Amino acid sequence: MSLDEDTRWLEWVTKQFGNIAGDDKEIDLDEFKTALKVKESFFAERFFELFDSDGSRSISLDELLKALNLLIHGSKTDKLRFLFQVYDVDGSGSIDPDELRTVLKSCLRESAISLPEEKLDDLTLALFESADKDNSGSITFEELKAELETFPEVMENLTISAANWLKPPEMEQKKRNTPRYLTRAYWQNNSRKLLFLCFYCLINVLLFIMAMLQHAPGGIWLMLAKGCGTCLDLNCTFIMVLMLRRCLTWLRATWVVRVLPLDQNILLHHIVGYAILIFTIGHTMAHVMNFGRLIQMDGRYHMWEYLLTTRPGIGWIYGTASITGVVLQVLICLMVVCSSTFVRRSGHFEVFYWTHLSYVWVWILLIVHCANFWKWFVVPGIVFIVEKLVGIAVSRMSGQYIIEVNLLPSKVTHLVIKRPPFFHFKPGDFIYINIPVIAKYEWHPFTISSAPEQQDIMWLHVRSMGQWTNRLYEYFQSESQTTSTKRLTASLRNRHHQTQTLITAKLSENHRFCNIKCYVDGPYGTPTRQIFASEHAVLIGAGIGITPFASILQSIMYRYRMRKQNCPNCSYSWCATIKDSEMNLRKVDFIWINRDQKSFEWFVSLLTKLEMDQADEEPEGRFLEMHMYMTSALSKNDMKAIGLQMALDLLAKKEKRDSITGLRTRTQPGRPEWRKVFQKVSEEKKGKVHVFYCGSPALAKVIKAHCEQFGFSFYKENF
Repeated sequence: MSLDEDTRWLEWVTKQFGNIAGDDKEIDLDEFKTALKVKESFFAERFFELFDSDGSRSISLDELLKALNLLIHGSKTDKLRFLFQVYDVDGSGSIDPDELRTVLKSCLRESAISLPEEKLDDLTLALFESADKDNSGSITFEELKAELETFPEVMENLTISAANWLKPPEMEQKKRNTPRYLTRAYWQNNSRKLLFLCFYCLINVLLFIMAMLQHAPGGIWLMLAKGCGTCLDLNCTFIMVLMLRRCLTWLRATWVVRVLPLDQNILLHHIVGYAILIFTIGHTMAHVMNFGRLIQMDGRYHMWEYLLTTRPGIGWIYGTASITGVVLQVLICLMVVCSSTFVRRSGHFEVFYWTHLSYVWVWILLIVHCANFWKWFVVPGIVFIVEKLVGIAVSRMSGQYIIEVNLLPSKVTHLVIKRPPFFHFKPGDFIYINIPVIAKYEWHPFTISSAPEQQDIMWLHVRSMGQWTNRLYEYFQSESQTTSTKRLTASLRNRHHQTQTLITAKLSENHRFCNIKCYVDGPYGTPTRQIFASEHAVLIGAGIGITPFASILQSIMYRYRMRKQNCPNCSYSWCATIKDSEMNLRKVDFIWINRDQKSFEWFVSLLTKLEMDQADEEPEGRFLEMHMYMTSALSKNDMKAIGLQMALDLLAKKEKRDSITGLRTRTQPGRPEWRKVFQKVSEEKKGKVHVFYCGSPALAKVIKAHCEQFGFSFYKENF
């Protein structure tokens, strides 16, 4: 924290203390735990004991501010002394192995890391043996200080205010920078999209003005209604063009992708959808005002007759324009509301799915409502219908089967599907899948997580986040439990083989082979198709957002192995040339960010194989570098985690394997510092950098802003 932030923080602490403390102006241990918001009571108790300088079992404001001022303004030695006192549980002036084990165990709980007791012992011994320089059986303050100095990141953190160690989450404040929309980098990196949007707006403005001038004799309200109506003709057709997935997939393989923002089709679809809503409301309100003018002029009909009957004879098909207009207004408003993020991402995807299917009725009603709409609709409408018919025909003709299911941690369902011989896809592509036993008529999009080089099968990893995905997981979970129960029953009948059977039951509890019918529509291209045209690719997956990159990484490493050369006289291997007509890649950085430890189990076997492919260092460095981050783990600048992170580093170097994932790549605690990450990528100078991201929209904005600052191209996976 800066000096100003320190001052504000101390003011906040003083205010909070006054709110918590009672009439005695002191806080006890329970109140301290509540204020500090520490999950593991060990650290709260240690902090409380050290702050309570007079041993009264309560902390006064003076005692608290004295301790915090030491952490803020004290020297490195003062801060290290405080850290040593936290670890020295019995106050003997040295830290023995049992004390260190107690601290590390609490650190693990605080970081939500689960390790077996044997691994905890290994961590304790690794740190203790490294710090106990004189082999005295205990760690003194000087020895701990010397050990910490071997970790530059820890010592660097001590130069900033140590009050960060105790700062509650709500005190974290975002730095206010210049809005990215006003920066030069934003306009340079989004030029195609911005130019297209300008062209789109210009076309709408021209159509609006032309329609108004054409109907000028009818008065201002009729002019506005017709202007909005003509814009609706364009937008209600264009929104369909943006969802011609097969055509867009084909166009991605042509030069058009360098001119038009094809990768932004979902964003443009949203923009056009909101434009339709605005024009619809404007069109309706202008007509209502015009009807009011007509009522004043002749008074033959009432307002309700204009809106809800065919008596006025408005419209080219039996005077139904008003009635169809009201129905269209309701349908369009319903579609827009149910397409909102809070509906789609709150576990109610089916609400969005079924209401969105009313687009068929919208187009039919528009043809009846407007005499000119069919002229706009006919060509793209035919293409759209052909696309749908082709998709239905292909999916029904090539009925596939789910042949294997794995239930993974955090309610992820891994489906293994038998792949037809003629089904060809690119790394990162996605498909729509229909599983009749789950829902007969519902189709849902998922990224293919296997590589195209796997000829017989393809993978899908489905995260349970809505009604359909939850039903999928629960269906196979119930099937697995039934199978497991039957296996256990059989084991009871045959006690001679009971032990072996129970082991098999445990291994197969979340895995089963099956033969369940499914239908697949696709594949459809995504922005990740640009990866093989990149020179330096940075793949960033957040949580289950790893799925497109699982396919891409497998495909990359398959091509990498094809180019790998081995010396006939020794075990040395190298990659003579990676850059060719098929793959321009010179370097790949893969970054995977997960909330908890179990999520790494989704693809740990795949990542292990990728590491084994690069067992030997290349002359120019590793072609593929992996970076794992666990956000629930406390970072190294948190005093509650310093010892644990040091122990994990030491044990990883000793065993050449990370204790959390089992990979050779060390799992980093907390979130990536994107500026440092991209700075390192920029300094490597492996060619033009393309960043590919799949995950939450909030993180996408952060990463995209950093890409703009460094001049990196940014691609986001959209569905």
